[in-house]
Amino acid sequence: MIPGPAIHPSALVPLALPALGSLVVLLAEAYLSRRASEARLGSMSAGIAVFFLSLSFLVSAQHFVTGARIVFDSASPMIRIDPFSSFAICVVGGASILACLLSIAYLMELHINHAEYYALILLATSGMMLMVAAVDLITVFLGLELLSIPIYVLAGFERRDLRSNESALKYLLIGSFASAILLYGMALVYGVTGQTDFAGIRAGFDATNPLALVGLGLITIGFAFKVSSVPFHQWTPDVYEGAPTVVTAYMSVTVKTTAFLALMRFVVEAIGPAASTANLSGLFWGLAAITMIVGNVMAVIQDNVKRMLAYSSIAHAGYLLVGFATATPEAYAAVLFYLVVYVFMTLGAFSVMVALAHRGKDCDRFDEFAGLASSRPGLAALMTLFMLALAGIPPTGGFYAKFALFGAAVKAGNVGLTILAVMTSLVSVYYYLRLPVVMYMRDAGAEAPRADTSLGELVVLAACAVAILFLGILPNSPELSAIRVFDWARTSVAMLF
Repeated sequence: MIPGPAIHPSALVPLALPALGSLVVLLAEAYLSRRASEARLGSMSAGIAVFFLSLSFLVSAQHFVTGARIVFDSASPMIRIDPFSSFAICVVGGASILACLLSIAYLMELHINHAEYYALILLATSGMMLMVAAVDLITVFLGLELLSIPIYVLAGFERRDLRSNESALKYLLIGSFASAILLYGMALVYGVTGQTDFAGIRAGFDATNPLALVGLGLITIGFAFKVSSVPFHQWTPDVYEGAPTVVTAYMSVTVKTTAFLALMRFVVEAIGPAASTANLSGLFWGLAAITMIVGNVMAVIQDNVKRMLAYSSIAHAGYLLVGFATATPEAYAAVLFYLVVYVFMTLGAFSVMVALAHRGKDCDRFDEFAGLASSRPGLAALMTLFMLALAGIPPTGGFYAKFALFGAAVKAGNVGLTILAVMTSLVSVYYYLRLPVVMYMRDAGAEAPRADTSLGELVVLAACAVAILFLGILPNSPELSAIRVFDWARTSVAMLF
């Protein structure tokens, strides 16, 4: 008797827990909709979501600590749990937990506190986890669609707001084209190599074959859309501005992080040494340069904070692409550490905006932050910290992340691109510090901001502030040997090579 393939269902546990949580949320809503108030039902749904996300986080953390390497199907390795995917799942899951805590009071403030919101968050997060654990083009695409479709709905979750409807429709249309381009690229790579798993593609990829290069280029374009790289960034400012602020906060950190991590795994494991023959680093060099320039220049002229942060996220995508253009293990480790810091910096900035939402209206224009230092000094101080971190000013985590990334690029001889990155970073100081100037140097307007802050908002703000300071001052503290985030990033990336 020929033995069958070894199936390990435990590889699906971290991915399946959020999906299971979404079903529990929907069943709980159906059962309790006539027995509980909207506020209570929303809070209960958030609690269920946080519970299942926390379980997934803990399982993945345990896998990372033990160095577990689990392939779901040894005969057809489509999903693999290893230190890289475990660390990635922890980052995405942790960001999703913070997003759920941040959403409770905001959704009630805007009277859209529906349980399906948390079900969509859980389904999108499950897709993200599937995407970072995928070692096959088929599962990469399945994960991409599972994360994208709920995000399309979430972008238009404020159904009474025309801006939210417009952002959802725009994201759906452009996202559909990007997915089609990505899928066509995958089809070309499969046609050339005859394989969809990363190991098979690596063995059969011929960088001298024009069809292989076209397929690789189309796949790169698909990922470039998800990470908001220029010239595939046009959707980002409009979607960020129109979507509810908590949705913008969630998608700005999780979608970008997932796309970069999946792209890293694909480039290193599936393309490997052929990347140099295909001049993939040159492509990333060009994308990084134009993305940093456009993102920073366009952010300078914005008068809406959400649009400014959208162009800021585009600029940070350019910085991260510097690591892909460098393409060394040290540079990829710096990219992974940068993504961890980026989650806390960006989520913290959006959390302040969420905490200021009042009477069904977002606080998203620069003028609305005038005099915040006198009316809400704590929030003004936190927003200043987050802006300093995004600008890369010490002793924040943003400075250490840029220092590590640019240092790895210089060490690999990528000096010209690093100089451009530093120059564009100097430009970013202007628009980041513009907000603290408005908060501290201008008088408050006639309408006072919301005076109270919910428990969930306080937890998220505190977590982001502490993480940013810790990652800037003690990223690899000998005193706190159990928390060495940069070493974790190195360990995660090392197994890809």
